Amino acid sequence: MTSELGWLPSVDRVLREPAAQLLAARAGHDVAAAAIRRALDAVRLDGGQEEDRDALARLIAQRGLAEDQPVLRPVLNATGVIVHTNLGRAPLPVEAVDAVQRVARGYANLELDLTTGQRGSRQDALEPLLRELTGAEAGIAVTNNAAALVLSVAALAAGREVVVSRGQLVEIGDGFRIAELVATSGARLVEVGSTNRTTLADYERAIGPETALLLRVHPSNFRVVGFTDEVAIVELAALGRDRGVAVLDDVGSGLLLPDQLFAGEPAVRPSVEAGATITCFSGDKLLGGPQAGLIVGRAAQVAAIRRHPLARAVRIGKLATAALEATLRLHRDPVHARASIPVLRMAHEPLAAVRDRATRIADAVGGTVVETEARIGGGALPTLAIASAACALVDPHGMLAASLRSGAIVVVGRTKDGVLLLDARTLDDADVDLVVAAVLAASAR
Repeated sequence: MTSELGWLPSVDRVLREPAAQLLAARAGHDVAAAAIRRALDAVRLDGGQEEDRDALARLIAQRGLAEDQPVLRPVLNATGVIVHTNLGRAPLPVEAVDAVQRVARGYANLELDLTTGQRGSRQDALEPLLRELTGAEAGIAVTNNAAALVLSVAALAAGREVVVSRGQLVEIGDGFRIAELVATSGARLVEVGSTNRTTLADYERAIGPETALLLRVHPSNFRVVGFTDEVAIVELAALGRDRGVAVLDDVGSGLLLPDQLFAGEPAVRPSVEAGATITCFSGDKLLGGPQAGLIVGRAAQVAAIRRHPLARAVRIGKLATAALEATLRLHRDPVHARASIPVLRMAHEPLAAVRDRATRIADAVGGTVVETEARIGGGALPTLAIASAACALVDPHGMLAASLRSGAIVVVGRTKDGVLLLDARTLDDADVDLVVAAVLAASAR
Protein backbone atom coordinates (compact mmCIF):
# COMPACT_ATOMS: atom_id res chain seq x y z
CA MET A 1 0.00 0.00 0.00
CA THR A 2 1.39 3.40 -0.98
CA SER A 3 0.66 6.06 1.57
CA GLU A 4 0.15 9.75 0.89
CA LEU A 5 2.57 10.27 3.77
CA GLY A 6 5.74 8.46 2.78
CA TRP A 7 6.83 7.79 6.34
CA LEU A 8 3.72 5.73 7.16
CA PRO A 9 4.41 1.98 7.34
CA SER A 10 2.68 -0.33 4.89
CA VAL A 11 -0.05 -2.76 5.86
CA ASP A 12 2.36 -5.64 5.23
CA ARG A 13 4.93 -4.03 7.52
CA VAL A 14 2.40 -3.63 10.35
CA LEU A 15 1.18 -7.21 9.90
CA ARG A 16 4.63 -8.42 10.96
CA GLU A 17 4.22 -6.85 14.40
CA PRO A 18 3.41 -9.28 17.28
CA ALA A 19 0.13 -7.52 18.12
CA ALA A 20 -1.00 -7.75 14.50
CA GLN A 21 -0.01 -11.40 14.32
CA LEU A 22 -2.02 -12.08 17.46
CA LEU A 23 -5.03 -10.36 15.92
CA ALA A 24 -4.63 -12.34 12.68
CA ALA A 25 -4.39 -15.62 14.61
CA ARG A 26 -7.53 -14.76 16.58
CA ALA A 27 -9.72 -13.19 13.92
CA GLY A 28 -8.15 -14.04 10.57
CA HIS A 29 -5.77 -12.28 8.16
CA ASP A 30 -8.48 -10.25 6.38
CA VAL A 31 -9.92 -8.89 9.64
CA ALA A 32 -6.44 -7.92 10.86
CA ALA A 33 -5.57 -6.20 7.57
CA ALA A 34 -8.86 -4.26 7.58
CA ALA A 35 -8.27 -3.09 11.17
CA ILE A 36 -4.75 -1.94 10.28
CA ARG A 37 -6.02 -0.03 7.24
CA ARG A 38 -8.55 1.78 9.44
CA ALA A 39 -5.80 2.69 11.91
CA LEU A 40 -3.56 3.94 9.09
CA ASP A 41 -6.43 6.02 7.68
CA ALA A 42 -6.94 7.60 11.10
CA VAL A 43 -3.25 8.58 11.26
CA ARG A 44 -3.43 9.93 7.71
CA LEU A 45 -6.48 12.06 8.52
CA ASP A 46 -4.80 13.41 11.64
CA GLY A 47 -1.75 14.47 9.64
CA GLY A 48 1.02 14.97 12.14
CA GLN A 49 4.79 15.02 12.05
CA GLU A 50 7.04 12.30 10.70
CA GLU A 51 7.64 9.58 13.27
CA ASP A 52 9.84 6.54 13.63
CA ARG A 53 8.31 4.02 11.22
CA ASP A 54 8.96 0.97 13.42
CA ALA A 55 7.48 2.64 16.50
CA LEU A 56 4.45 3.73 14.49
CA ALA A 57 4.00 0.20 13.11
CA ARG A 58 3.90 -1.15 16.68
CA LEU A 59 1.38 1.51 17.72
CA ILE A 60 -0.92 0.84 14.75
CA ALA A 61 -0.78 -2.90 15.36
CA GLN A 62 -1.73 -2.34 19.00
CA ARG A 63 -4.60 -0.07 17.95
CA GLY A 64 -5.89 -2.76 15.60
CA LEU A 65 -5.72 -5.39 18.35
CA ALA A 66 -7.50 -3.08 20.81
CA GLU A 67 -10.24 -2.36 18.25
CA ASP A 68 -11.00 -6.07 18.02
CA GLN A 69 -11.70 -6.47 21.75
CA PRO A 70 -15.12 -8.02 22.49
CA VAL A 71 -17.78 -5.54 23.57
CA LEU A 72 -18.92 -7.86 26.37
CA ARG A 73 -16.07 -8.19 28.85
CA PRO A 74 -15.65 -9.48 32.42
CA VAL A 75 -16.06 -6.79 35.08
CA LEU A 76 -15.07 -6.71 38.74
CA ASN A 77 -18.10 -5.31 40.55
CA ALA A 78 -17.01 -2.91 43.30
CA THR A 79 -20.28 -0.97 43.37
CA GLY A 80 -21.79 -2.65 46.41
CA VAL A 81 -24.90 -3.51 44.37
CA ILE A 82 -25.17 -7.29 44.53
CA VAL A 83 -27.68 -7.94 41.73
CA HIS A 84 -26.46 -5.23 39.35
CA THR A 85 -28.63 -5.16 36.23
CA ASN A 86 -26.06 -3.20 34.19
CA LEU A 87 -23.40 -5.77 35.09
CA GLY A 88 -25.43 -8.85 34.20
CA ARG A 89 -27.25 -9.38 37.51
CA ALA A 90 -26.37 -12.57 39.39
CA PRO A 91 -22.89 -14.09 38.98
CA LEU A 92 -23.31 -17.83 38.60
CA PRO A 93 -22.16 -20.39 41.17
CA VAL A 94 -19.20 -22.54 40.17
CA GLU A 95 -21.48 -25.54 39.72
CA ALA A 96 -23.58 -23.64 37.18
CA VAL A 97 -20.52 -22.45 35.26
CA ASP A 98 -19.22 -26.03 35.11
CA ALA A 99 -22.61 -27.24 33.87
CA VAL A 100 -22.65 -24.65 31.09
CA GLN A 101 -19.13 -25.57 30.00
CA ARG A 102 -20.01 -29.28 29.87
CA VAL A 103 -22.92 -28.81 27.48
CA ALA A 104 -21.46 -25.87 25.54
CA ARG A 105 -18.53 -27.88 24.18
CA GLY A 106 -20.74 -30.21 22.15
CA TYR A 107 -24.15 -31.79 22.00
CA ALA A 108 -26.49 -32.48 24.92
CA ASN A 109 -29.76 -34.37 25.39
CA LEU A 110 -31.74 -31.13 25.56
CA GLU A 111 -34.82 -32.67 23.94
CA LEU A 112 -33.92 -36.36 23.84
CA ASP A 113 -35.16 -38.96 26.31
CA LEU A 114 -32.08 -41.14 26.81
CA THR A 115 -34.19 -44.02 28.18
CA THR A 116 -36.60 -44.35 25.25
CA GLY A 117 -34.56 -42.70 22.53
CA GLN A 118 -37.62 -40.59 21.70
CA ARG A 119 -38.01 -36.83 21.70
CA GLY A 120 -38.18 -35.36 25.18
CA SER A 121 -38.68 -31.86 26.62
CA ARG A 122 -36.13 -29.28 27.64
CA GLN A 123 -38.25 -28.80 30.76
CA ASP A 124 -37.49 -32.35 31.94
CA ALA A 125 -34.25 -31.18 33.59
CA LEU A 126 -36.06 -28.44 35.50
CA GLU A 127 -39.63 -29.43 36.32
CA PRO A 128 -38.84 -32.08 38.98
CA LEU A 129 -36.59 -29.60 40.79
CA LEU A 130 -39.20 -26.83 40.55
CA ARG A 131 -41.84 -29.14 42.02
CA GLU A 132 -39.50 -30.21 44.83
CA LEU A 133 -38.37 -26.72 45.77
CA THR A 134 -41.72 -24.91 45.52
CA GLY A 135 -44.30 -27.58 46.35
CA ALA A 136 -46.11 -26.84 43.09
CA GLU A 137 -47.76 -29.49 40.93
CA ALA A 138 -45.86 -28.44 37.80
CA GLY A 139 -43.37 -25.89 36.52
CA ILE A 140 -41.58 -24.60 33.44
CA ALA A 141 -38.87 -22.08 32.62
CA VAL A 142 -38.79 -19.37 29.95
CA THR A 143 -36.38 -16.60 28.98
CA ASN A 144 -37.15 -14.08 31.75
CA ASN A 145 -39.83 -13.14 34.25
CA ALA A 146 -41.49 -10.58 31.98
CA ALA A 147 -41.93 -13.38 29.44
CA ALA A 148 -43.30 -15.63 32.19
CA LEU A 149 -45.91 -13.03 33.09
CA VAL A 150 -46.98 -12.27 29.51
CA LEU A 151 -47.10 -15.95 28.54
CA SER A 152 -49.14 -16.89 31.62
CA VAL A 153 -51.68 -14.13 31.09
CA ALA A 154 -51.92 -14.89 27.35
CA ALA A 155 -52.58 -18.57 28.04
CA LEU A 156 -55.07 -18.07 30.84
CA ALA A 157 -56.84 -14.77 30.07
CA ALA A 158 -56.47 -13.66 26.43
CA GLY A 159 -59.61 -11.80 25.34
CA ARG A 160 -60.91 -11.65 28.89
CA GLU A 161 -60.42 -9.50 31.99
CA VAL A 162 -57.51 -9.45 34.43
CA VAL A 163 -58.12 -7.68 37.74
CA VAL A 164 -55.11 -5.91 39.26
CA SER A 165 -54.46 -3.31 41.95
CA ARG A 166 -53.55 0.19 40.73
CA GLY A 167 -50.72 0.22 43.25
CA GLN A 168 -49.06 -2.68 41.44
CA LEU A 169 -49.01 -1.23 37.92
CA VAL A 170 -45.35 -0.31 38.22
CA GLU A 171 -42.67 0.40 35.65
CA ILE A 172 -39.88 -2.17 35.54
CA GLY A 173 -36.43 -1.96 33.92
CA ASP A 174 -35.70 -0.09 30.70
CA GLY A 175 -38.99 1.82 30.76
CA PHE A 176 -41.36 -1.15 30.40
CA ARG A 177 -44.62 -1.03 32.34
CA ILE A 178 -46.69 -3.88 33.75
CA ALA A 179 -49.88 -2.56 32.12
CA GLU A 180 -48.20 -2.47 28.71
CA LEU A 181 -46.73 -5.97 29.12
CA VAL A 182 -50.10 -7.43 30.10
CA ALA A 183 -51.79 -5.65 27.19
CA THR A 184 -49.55 -7.53 24.74
CA SER A 185 -51.15 -10.77 25.96
CA GLY A 186 -54.53 -9.81 24.56
CA ALA A 187 -56.16 -9.57 27.98
CA ARG A 188 -58.05 -6.51 29.26
CA LEU A 189 -56.87 -4.97 32.51
CA VAL A 190 -59.40 -3.97 35.15
CA GLU A 191 -57.79 -1.68 37.69
CA VAL A 192 -59.09 -1.66 41.27
CA GLY A 193 -58.31 0.24 44.45
CA SER A 194 -55.97 3.20 44.64
CA THR A 195 -52.23 3.71 44.48
CA ASN A 196 -51.82 3.29 48.23
CA ARG A 197 -54.84 1.20 49.26
CA THR A 198 -56.55 -1.82 47.73
CA THR A 199 -58.86 -4.08 49.71
CA LEU A 200 -60.35 -7.51 49.17
CA ALA A 201 -63.73 -5.88 48.58
CA ASP A 202 -62.24 -4.00 45.60
CA TYR A 203 -61.40 -7.33 43.94
CA GLU A 204 -64.77 -8.83 44.86
CA ARG A 205 -66.70 -6.01 43.20
CA ALA A 206 -64.61 -6.23 40.04
CA ILE A 207 -65.21 -9.94 39.38
CA GLY A 208 -67.71 -10.50 36.61
CA PRO A 209 -68.56 -12.97 33.82
CA GLU A 210 -65.51 -11.87 31.79
CA THR A 211 -63.01 -12.15 34.65
CA ALA A 212 -60.38 -14.78 33.93
CA LEU A 213 -57.61 -13.87 36.33
CA LEU A 214 -56.81 -12.05 39.55
CA LEU A 215 -53.27 -10.70 39.26
CA ARG A 216 -50.93 -9.72 42.05
CA VAL A 217 -47.61 -8.12 41.06
CA HIS A 218 -44.82 -7.49 43.53
CA PRO A 219 -43.89 -3.79 43.08
CA SER A 220 -40.19 -4.63 42.96
CA ASN A 221 -38.12 -1.46 43.51
CA PHE A 222 -41.17 0.71 44.22
CA ARG A 223 -42.59 1.20 47.72
CA VAL A 224 -45.55 3.13 49.12
CA VAL A 225 -45.32 3.78 52.86
CA GLY A 226 -47.65 5.34 55.38
CA PHE A 227 -51.41 5.01 54.90
CA THR A 228 -51.41 1.79 52.86
CA ASP A 229 -53.31 -1.45 52.51
CA GLU A 230 -52.91 -4.42 50.19
CA VAL A 231 -54.42 -7.87 49.95
CA ALA A 232 -52.32 -10.83 51.06
CA ILE A 233 -51.94 -13.66 48.58
CA VAL A 234 -53.70 -16.10 50.93
CA GLU A 235 -56.80 -13.87 50.88
CA LEU A 236 -56.67 -13.34 47.13
CA ALA A 237 -56.25 -17.08 46.52
CA ALA A 238 -59.23 -17.86 48.76
CA LEU A 239 -61.35 -15.35 46.82
CA GLY A 240 -60.27 -16.92 43.56
CA ARG A 241 -61.29 -20.38 44.76
CA ASP A 242 -64.66 -19.14 45.99
CA ARG A 243 -65.43 -17.36 42.71
CA GLY A 244 -63.84 -19.86 40.33
CA VAL A 245 -61.19 -17.42 39.07
CA ALA A 246 -57.51 -18.23 38.64
CA VAL A 247 -54.93 -16.25 40.65
CA LEU A 248 -51.51 -15.32 39.25
CA ASP A 249 -48.90 -14.14 41.74
CA ASP A 250 -45.78 -12.51 40.29
CA VAL A 251 -43.38 -12.54 43.25
CA GLY A 252 -40.48 -11.13 41.26
CA SER A 253 -37.11 -11.78 42.84
CA GLY A 254 -36.99 -15.56 43.04
CA LEU A 255 -36.58 -15.88 46.81
CA LEU A 256 -37.66 -19.48 47.34
CA LEU A 257 -38.11 -19.47 51.11
CA PRO A 258 -38.52 -16.64 53.65
CA ASP A 259 -35.18 -15.28 54.87
CA GLN A 260 -34.76 -13.01 57.88
CA LEU A 261 -32.28 -10.79 56.02
CA PHE A 262 -34.80 -10.29 53.22
CA ALA A 263 -37.78 -9.62 55.48
CA GLY A 264 -40.72 -8.25 53.52
CA GLU A 265 -39.68 -9.83 50.22
CA PRO A 266 -42.34 -12.32 49.03
CA ALA A 267 -41.09 -15.88 48.64
CA VAL A 268 -42.16 -18.49 46.13
CA ARG A 269 -43.07 -21.46 48.30
CA PRO A 270 -45.44 -19.48 50.60
CA SER A 271 -47.22 -18.21 47.48
CA VAL A 272 -47.76 -21.76 46.24
CA GLU A 273 -48.84 -22.94 49.70
CA ALA A 274 -51.26 -20.03 49.96
CA GLY A 275 -53.10 -21.38 46.93
CA ALA A 276 -51.98 -19.21 44.02
CA THR A 277 -52.92 -20.90 40.76
CA ILE A 278 -49.72 -19.73 39.11
CA THR A 279 -46.61 -18.15 40.64
CA CYS A 280 -43.99 -16.44 38.47
CA PHE A 281 -40.47 -15.41 39.50
CA SER A 282 -36.99 -14.59 38.21
CA GLY A 283 -34.03 -16.92 37.95
CA ASP A 284 -31.32 -14.26 37.97
CA LYS A 285 -32.07 -12.30 41.12
CA LEU A 286 -32.25 -13.86 44.59
CA LEU A 287 -32.44 -17.32 43.09
CA GLY A 288 -28.87 -16.59 41.97
CA GLY A 289 -28.98 -18.31 38.60
CA PRO A 290 -29.04 -17.33 34.91
CA GLN A 291 -31.56 -15.00 33.32
CA ALA A 292 -34.81 -16.96 33.28
CA GLY A 293 -38.46 -16.72 34.20
CA LEU A 294 -39.98 -19.55 36.24
CA ILE A 295 -43.66 -20.50 36.17
CA VAL A 296 -44.99 -22.92 38.81
CA GLY A 297 -48.46 -23.86 39.94
CA ARG A 298 -51.43 -26.10 39.22
CA ALA A 299 -50.79 -28.83 36.68
CA ALA A 300 -53.73 -28.00 34.40
CA GLN A 301 -52.87 -24.32 34.15
CA VAL A 302 -49.13 -24.94 33.68
CA ALA A 303 -50.01 -27.41 30.91
CA ALA A 304 -52.13 -24.75 29.20
CA ILE A 305 -49.22 -22.30 29.42
CA ARG A 306 -46.82 -24.87 27.95
CA ARG A 307 -49.15 -25.47 24.99
CA HIS A 308 -49.63 -21.78 24.15
CA PRO A 309 -47.92 -20.77 20.86
CA LEU A 310 -46.06 -17.96 22.61
CA ALA A 311 -44.24 -20.55 24.71
CA ARG A 312 -42.20 -21.47 21.63
CA ALA A 313 -41.08 -17.86 21.21
CA VAL A 314 -39.82 -17.52 24.79
CA ARG A 315 -38.46 -20.99 25.43
CA ILE A 316 -35.25 -21.26 27.42
CA GLY A 317 -32.01 -22.27 25.67
CA LYS A 318 -29.50 -25.04 26.30
CA LEU A 319 -26.95 -23.02 28.23
CA ALA A 320 -29.49 -21.33 30.51
CA THR A 321 -31.16 -24.69 31.14
CA ALA A 322 -27.85 -26.20 32.26
CA ALA A 323 -27.04 -23.26 34.55
CA LEU A 324 -30.54 -23.17 36.01
CA GLU A 325 -30.61 -26.90 36.74
CA ALA A 326 -27.28 -26.66 38.58
CA THR A 327 -28.45 -23.64 40.58
CA LEU A 328 -31.75 -25.27 41.54
CA ARG A 329 -29.88 -28.36 42.71
CA LEU A 330 -27.91 -26.20 45.12
CA HIS A 331 -31.14 -24.83 46.59
CA ARG A 332 -32.16 -28.31 47.78
CA ASP A 333 -29.97 -27.64 50.83
CA PRO A 334 -30.59 -24.02 51.99
CA VAL A 335 -27.38 -23.95 54.08
CA HIS A 336 -25.30 -25.16 51.16
CA ALA A 337 -27.07 -22.71 48.85
CA ARG A 338 -26.16 -19.76 51.06
CA ALA A 339 -22.50 -20.76 50.96
CA SER A 340 -22.33 -21.67 47.27
CA ILE A 341 -24.55 -19.19 45.42
CA PRO A 342 -22.67 -15.87 45.08
CA VAL A 343 -25.70 -13.60 45.50
CA LEU A 344 -26.71 -15.25 48.77
CA ARG A 345 -23.11 -15.54 49.99
CA MET A 346 -22.41 -11.84 49.38
CA ALA A 347 -25.62 -10.73 51.07
CA HIS A 348 -25.03 -12.84 54.18
CA GLU A 349 -21.23 -12.50 54.53
CA PRO A 350 -20.14 -11.11 57.92
CA LEU A 351 -19.05 -7.48 57.86
CA ALA A 352 -15.64 -8.36 59.34
CA ALA A 353 -14.73 -10.39 56.25
CA VAL A 354 -15.86 -7.58 53.96
CA ARG A 355 -13.88 -5.00 55.93
CA ASP A 356 -10.78 -7.21 55.74
CA ARG A 357 -10.93 -7.19 51.92
CA ALA A 358 -11.42 -3.43 51.84
CA THR A 359 -8.42 -3.01 54.14
CA ARG A 360 -6.18 -5.19 51.99
CA ILE A 361 -7.06 -3.14 48.92
CA ALA A 362 -6.62 0.19 50.71
CA ASP A 363 -3.25 -0.77 52.19
CA ALA A 364 -1.94 -1.78 48.77
CA VAL A 365 -3.09 1.28 46.81
CA GLY A 366 -2.89 4.05 49.41
CA GLY A 367 -6.62 4.37 50.04
CA THR A 368 -8.64 4.58 53.22
CA VAL A 369 -11.30 2.23 54.54
CA VAL A 370 -14.80 3.68 54.98
CA GLU A 371 -18.11 2.23 56.12
CA THR A 372 -20.69 1.94 53.35
CA GLU A 373 -24.11 0.44 52.66
CA ALA A 374 -24.52 -2.27 50.04
CA ARG A 375 -27.78 -2.92 48.20
CA ILE A 376 -29.44 -6.01 46.76
CA GLY A 377 -30.30 -4.32 43.45
CA GLY A 378 -32.11 -5.91 40.52
CA GLY A 379 -35.40 -4.38 41.62
CA ALA A 380 -35.43 -6.26 44.94
CA LEU A 381 -35.64 -4.83 48.47
CA PRO A 382 -35.01 -1.14 47.65
CA THR A 383 -35.09 -0.11 51.29
CA LEU A 384 -32.67 -2.78 52.55
CA ALA A 385 -29.21 -1.45 53.37
CA ILE A 386 -26.52 -4.03 54.18
CA ALA A 387 -23.55 -2.82 56.24
CA SER A 388 -20.40 -2.89 54.12
CA ALA A 389 -16.92 -1.43 53.75
CA ALA A 390 -15.02 0.10 50.85
CA CYS A 391 -11.60 1.36 49.84
CA ALA A 392 -11.97 5.11 49.28
CA LEU A 393 -9.74 6.91 46.76
CA VAL A 394 -9.74 10.63 46.01
CA ASP A 395 -11.01 11.12 42.44
CA PRO A 396 -12.40 14.67 42.10
CA HIS A 397 -12.80 14.60 38.32
CA GLY A 398 -13.69 10.93 37.86
CA MET A 399 -10.48 10.24 35.95
CA LEU A 400 -9.52 7.21 38.03
CA ALA A 401 -13.00 5.70 37.72
CA ALA A 402 -12.90 6.19 33.95
CA SER A 403 -9.44 4.67 33.72
CA LEU A 404 -10.54 1.62 35.70
CA ARG A 405 -13.42 1.11 33.28
CA SER A 406 -11.06 1.11 30.29
CA GLY A 407 -8.21 -0.98 31.65
CA ALA A 408 -7.18 -4.53 30.84
CA ILE A 409 -8.85 -5.50 34.12
CA VAL A 410 -12.18 -3.66 34.23
CA VAL A 411 -13.24 -2.47 37.69
CA VAL A 412 -16.50 -0.59 38.25
CA GLY A 413 -16.98 1.25 41.53
CA ARG A 414 -19.19 4.16 42.53
CA THR A 415 -18.28 7.82 42.92
CA LYS A 416 -19.63 10.06 45.65
CA ASP A 417 -18.56 13.64 46.35
CA GLY A 418 -15.31 13.31 44.41
CA VAL A 419 -14.34 10.03 46.08
CA LEU A 420 -14.21 6.68 44.30
CA LEU A 421 -15.55 3.89 46.51
CA LEU A 422 -14.52 0.31 45.79
CA ASP A 423 -17.05 -1.63 47.85
CA ALA A 424 -15.70 -4.98 49.01
CA ARG A 425 -19.04 -6.72 49.61
CA THR A 426 -19.48 -7.38 45.90
CA LEU A 427 -15.91 -8.63 45.52
CA ASP A 428 -14.50 -11.93 46.73
CA ASP A 429 -11.08 -12.80 48.10
CA ALA A 430 -9.78 -13.84 44.69
CA ASP A 431 -10.63 -10.37 43.33
CA VAL A 432 -8.42 -8.41 45.75
CA ASP A 433 -5.12 -8.80 43.88
CA LEU A 434 -6.83 -8.06 40.56
CA VAL A 435 -8.40 -4.86 41.90
CA VAL A 436 -5.06 -3.75 43.35
CA ALA A 437 -3.29 -4.39 40.04
CA ALA A 438 -6.01 -2.49 38.14
CA VAL A 439 -5.85 0.53 40.46
CA LEU A 440 -2.05 0.71 40.34
CA ALA A 441 -2.08 0.46 36.53
CA ALA A 442 -4.81 3.09 36.21
CA SER A 443 -3.00 5.45 38.58
CA ALA A 444 0.15 5.18 36.48
CA ARG A 445 -1.54 6.08 33.21
